[in-house]
Amino acid sequence: MARKLRIQYEGAIYHVINRGNYRRDVFESVGAAQAFEATLIEACENYGWRLHAHVVMRNHYHLALQTLRANLVEGMHWLQSTFATRFNRLHQERGHLFQGRYQAILIEDAAALARVVDYIHLNPVRAGVVTVEHLGGFRWSSLPRYVRGPRPGFFWAKDWLALKNLEDTPAGMEAYLSYLTALANDEAEQKRLGFEQFSKGWAIGTEGWRRTMAKEHAQSALSPGLGGVELAGLKATHWAQIVESELKRLGKTQANVDDENFGARWKIDLAMRLRREGAPFAWIAKELNMGKASSVRAYLSINKSRSS
Repeated sequence: MARKLRIQYEGAIYHVINRGNYRRDVFESVGAAQAFEATLIEACENYGWRLHAHVVMRNHYHLALQTLRANLVEGMHWLQSTFATRFNRLHQERGHLFQGRYQAILIEDAAALARVVDYIHLNPVRAGVVTVEHLGGFRWSSLPRYVRGPRPGFFWAKDWLALKNLEDTPAGMEAYLSYLTALANDEAEQKRLGFEQFSKGWAIGTEGWRRTMAKEHAQSALSPGLGGVELAGLKATHWAQIVESELKRLGKTQANVDDENFGARWKIDLAMRLRREGAPFAWIAKELNMGKASSVRAYLSINKSRSS
């Protein structure tokens, strides 16, 4: 079967995640975690990736990486298949190690990247694997490489450190570790930064950027080969663009959406257009404040009968 399509372009930044098959503890042994890190380093070298952050947990991994060439699919295929071959050979096993399709969530810019890097580095503390006092010593993470070294040249901290007014120096890294320590104890700040959303959806960034990306990659949404999460994200953003454009054309605002009747004529007309674009009844009902999905279905059915 052909590999699924991805949104790829030069300089793209991703939050990549995958879990062990059936949530298996793939990295429960030191040897397995070490082998994965070694394979990841090879992948970065072979495919010219910048690795901003990574962490290897017992049954999953997180990567924040940037593809200077549009080669995420090729590189990830090599990374996972090569590691699986080595793992199975070592353990005299067969079969798939990972649950299947990895998540590759697009990241807008350095500002969004900085938050994802923090999220990745704090993963061991948030999961209860280590205490915050020992965060800098968690072995299977990019953090100790940044703080103590050594690290390959493709480990790239300059961009996201600058957002915290820090430099990529020993002193800057110690200051970053102190910042993480404070953040680990501040759940309210983690929530404000959006930690709970960083492993969901198809893109991390501002709504304007998400809509621009959806417009630029609209043709990808027509492909049956695009992954479910990416496809759903692109489509939903496209539908939201239609709503925004139509509200502007009609001289309507969000207040009109919230306050006017569920069955307002303009809402029904807009709902019909959204249905032609493939928007589900439930999505339309929520976005246009038209009650339940069944209500939208009824409004459109009545309108169709009257038009016949």
